[in-house]
Amino acid sequence: MISITGLDYRYGSQILFREAGLKVEDGWKVGLIGPNGSGKSTLFRLICGIDHLEAGEIGLPTGTRIGYFDQKVGEMAGCSAVEQAVRCAGRVAELRGLLEGLEHDLCDPAKAEGMEKILARYSALQTEFQTLGGYDVEPRAREVLAGLGFSEERMAGDVGVLSGGWKMRVALAGILLQMPDLLLLDEPTNHLDLESILWLERFIAGYRGTVIMTCHDHEFMNRVVDRIVEIDEGRLRVFPGDYDFYLAQRQLEDTQRHAAYERQQAHIDREMKWINSFRAKARSAGQAQSRLKRLDKLDKLEPPRSRRKRVLFRIPQVPRSGDDVFVARGVSKAFGDNIVFLDLHCHVRRAERWAVMGVNGAGKTTLLRIIRGELEADDGESKIGASLTTGYFAQHTTELLVPDQTVLGTMTAEFQAASIGSLRKCLAGFGFEEHDLDKSTSWLSGGEKARLVLARMLYEPPNFLILDEPTNHLDVESRQALIDALESYNGTMVFVSHDRHFLNAVATRVLELEGGEAQTWHGGYQDYVRLSGHEAPGAP
Repeated sequence: MISITGLDYRYGSQILFREAGLKVEDGWKVGLIGPNGSGKSTLFRLICGIDHLEAGEIGLPTGTRIGYFDQKVGEMAGCSAVEQAVRCAGRVAELRGLLEGLEHDLCDPAKAEGMEKILARYSALQTEFQTLGGYDVEPRAREVLAGLGFSEERMAGDVGVLSGGWKMRVALAGILLQMPDLLLLDEPTNHLDLESILWLERFIAGYRGTVIMTCHDHEFMNRVVDRIVEIDEGRLRVFPGDYDFYLAQRQLEDTQRHAAYERQQAHIDREMKWINSFRAKARSAGQAQSRLKRLDKLDKLEPPRSRRKRVLFRIPQVPRSGDDVFVARGVSKAFGDNIVFLDLHCHVRRAERWAVMGVNGAGKTTLLRIIRGELEADDGESKIGASLTTGYFAQHTTELLVPDQTVLGTMTAEFQAASIGSLRKCLAGFGFEEHDLDKSTSWLSGGEKARLVLARMLYEPPNFLILDEPTNHLDVESRQALIDALESYNGTMVFVSHDRHFLNAVATRVLELEGGEAQTWHGGYQDYVRLSGHEAPGAP
């Protein structure tokens, strides 16, 4: 399917690829791995021909159809979500427009003389349109949009009024509708809830073409990919298996390289001690010289390259709160005619970690806002516990960062009495290296801003955390860093997340919101899956 040989490419002064090679076979499901800035998105653009090679070759079979989802949403307005998805469907959408134009020509008396050519072209394009599934493209668009979380009402509404996240789903639907031979997906699970992620898993698992994707969702990668391609110092390396196998194999290789290097260094040290001891003695000088020559000819191993190690930030112990952190009795909430939930009962106790789950519109964020005191319930009673300090994370909290403050300056402004060393360690625990500390927050990516807000929240943590999608936009390492940090947290948590790895590692209780009702599942996420028989509300 894809053959890459001798690939060289640089971005400014940074060398992204150096004599890189890769062969991807038909039908492979590939996860593309590499640190931020290693060239993952660049490789996609090179394969598509958007960017041009400096040296080397990328070979694709003639006529290969490529679908590329890159999270860039163009203008969307003036039509329904279904129509917009069809317009994004590549060749199918192009053919539909051409056929409509030819149908207009067939009805035009002025073009009667060229009617035979028009008919021939119409017939050829109609055959291609039918082969690509053009005549059922609208029903398929509805099916894909429904899988990605769209209700019938939202499908029919003006796409222009949708949020950026929902427009992203429309763009993704358009790429999936193309059914290309090669599907390139750059972070397809961003902006998707758990139900949509599960649907996308099934779609890709049954996809007959070749898929190459980047993804920050650990569990999604494990379930979808059968190969990992790692960008490693400008080279491309293939690992068979899923993401967990890749991590284990990489750890084994690193251990073996380190051991081989240490053995060789010990051998060199022993030899040099012997040589230095005997080279001045007449009887042994020849033998010492011979050993020295053998050492000179030895194929020296390079020192093992240390991969960036995750710095563990331990959250300080928090003051004890009362035993009852949040109690809701018969709570109901509606917005106009839209009833979010009715007669909700919930009792959150100290040190418990509650995952709130539900389909889009089930009221997850609404419940968090009621717990925080930002919203009032329409009916029922809700009460917050004693001796509580609350920390709240939502996506909009990243917008509250001061644009001209640096990463380190954001922390020092908040914690003026803290030592610079402790603040640096906290930031390192959330993935900020030395060269990141002087960056202005206005230059940070969405994931970097989220990490900074979390670091600031957890340096002197409250004893009650309310988190709304804390892992959105975080890469795999950052998500794991957050999980590691929360292991030492002795406070109480209520959170919403679509990340199954995070849910499984953190949750001790599950509150499921579905159809206006709430059900409590005692135990973690795995117990919820086992007892409920599904991985998310509304999932099969």
